Amino acid sequence: MEELKPSLVGMTREELTVALGDRTDAKLRVKQIAGHLYSRAVDNFDEMRDLPQALREELKTSFQVQPLTVATHRTSQDGVDKLLVHNGDEEVYECVLLPYEDRVSCCISSQVGCPMGCKFCATGLGGFDRNLTSGEIVGQYLMLQRLTERRISHVVFMGMGEPLLNLKNVVKSLNLLHDEVGLSYRHLTISTVGLVPQIYELGELGLPIHLALSLHSPLDEVRNRLMPVNHKWPVAQVMQAMRDYHKATGRKITIEYLLIKGITDTPDQAHELARLVKGVPNVVNLIPFNWVDTEQGFARPERERVRTFRSILASKGVNTTERVERGHEIAAACGQLAGQHKGAFGLNQTRRKGISPLVTVP
Repeated sequence: MEELKPSLVGMTREELTVALGDRTDAKLRVKQIAGHLYSRAVDNFDEMRDLPQALREELKTSFQVQPLTVATHRTSQDGVDKLLVHNGDEEVYECVLLPYEDRVSCCISSQVGCPMGCKFCATGLGGFDRNLTSGEIVGQYLMLQRLTERRISHVVFMGMGEPLLNLKNVVKSLNLLHDEVGLSYRHLTISTVGLVPQIYELGELGLPIHLALSLHSPLDEVRNRLMPVNHKWPVAQVMQAMRDYHKATGRKITIEYLLIKGITDTPDQAHELARLVKGVPNVVNLIPFNWVDTEQGFARPERERVRTFRSILASKGVNTTERVERGHEIAAACGQLAGQHKGAFGLNQTRRKGISPLVTVP
């Protein structure tokens, strides 16, 4: 494969200044280029018409604007757009545009695949390829922004990958989304399976971003079966890290909780979950399991079981939401579309199974 040119998307203004060299008008041109990249989501040099033609041609020889190429674009009946993208190879990853009545959100990936190996997740079942660069991360937002005339105001790092394993590039992306795109840090959400050292590292940065923990059971014996990470950082340890994150940032924490019939949806776990979150501002986001095609035979609980679990939390004063499920017919579950795409090449198809990454954003 031909070596790819560096991408301007993903560069800070300081990096753009270096890229322009010793031009006397570098400060003006950097401001213009940053505006095209991040405010207007321009994806080619010809649209940067306020730049001199000679500069545009010069940039074309050394750089590309946007690192991503769309492999697949699907739109669901309920208005969800899902893109499967890559940067010139077959290492595909996913991002999703989620329009709501009061806002537009998007869900983006931080890695190609995921190494965490959670038993219920399509991405984890498909294995891990690599971390995404800041350009590939922010590029997802910009590609989705070009699909809608409404401004995307909320971003959730809940697509493929564990964001805290790619913390350097994720933090740079957060800063670009805030500093250049103009999004509020309070509208940016990172989801993690519970990497304790990285939770503390993120908290020390003092960014008022929202942190969501994929807990899925308050019991170590259950969580150990579902999530290998729990063997290293058990429930008590990761919940303490989340409480400390709240103290460091002032942000309430979100607990993502997958309801699997007969495994995580039992009344005793509802009571224990209520005890765990007591004393810290929080919201529990319940996610009824969507897909039954797993090696473990996981099943979605009946509606009555979901209501019982939620009512127990409510009786204990726990603020509870339930995931808005959308985009089923376009393989909106995280990793599904990538699995289908790779399957077309005779590669790993196990990413067809899993849970939806689409969330109720606080």
